[in-house]
Amino acid sequence: MLKALDLFQDGLSVCFIAIHGYMASVVRSAPLPELPGANRTLVADPAFQEVLLRSLSLIQKVLLSISETHKSCIHTETLQLNSTENANLKTMEDTIRFPSAPVVKAISESFTLETSLRRMSEGLQLHQDLLKSVLPQLDNKDCVTELLADIRDLLIQIHKMLRKVQAEPGVQPTASTLALRLQGEFQVQVATHLTLVQLQSFVQDMARCLRSLVQEGEQS
Repeated sequence: MLKALDLFQDGLSVCFIAIHGYMASVVRSAPLPELPGANRTLVADPAFQEVLLRSLSLIQKVLLSISETHKSCIHTETLQLNSTENANLKTMEDTIRFPSAPVVKAISESFTLETSLRRMSEGLQLHQDLLKSVLPQLDNKDCVTELLADIRDLLIQIHKMLRKVQAEPGVQPTASTLALRLQGEFQVQVATHLTLVQLQSFVQDMARCLRSLVQEGEQS
């Protein structure tokens, strides 16, 4: 009886492993949003894939720089980089006229590869401008300067890809219309904090989109 029970349990284990393996293969083979033919060919190109991977590597560098910059520049204990309380700063955002980042989401028929790359470019330039606006008022400028350099390097890679997909040649930099209203050290701290929090979320969205393109290239 015990031997029969053991065999039955072994059979269940084998069945579970088989089902788990099948489900994993289904997840791995789930189709990505269909790219137009020209873009699909471009994304599968090894040179384009190299730029994608370099961009993902730079995003990780930016994320590390964000964390280090926050530790070095933000001295107000209530302002934490990964805190649920950050959602409660909306009133302060309005007070200092803090701008929202462009939305970056998965590629689809209504949100093309070119649109996505343009949004990435615009968002990175926005955060460059935000960091430059608070930089003169910060005591520790080295971390911010290094973060700006990392963003610049990432922006170069995004522009490389954008030049390959856009209908018209040339990437025009976005003119800055930034006008933060900062009065006193606390508002400078809040503005720097909000910039780092928003930049972190923005480049994480970028990473999700770029990883899907790497996966698209591998499946093509």
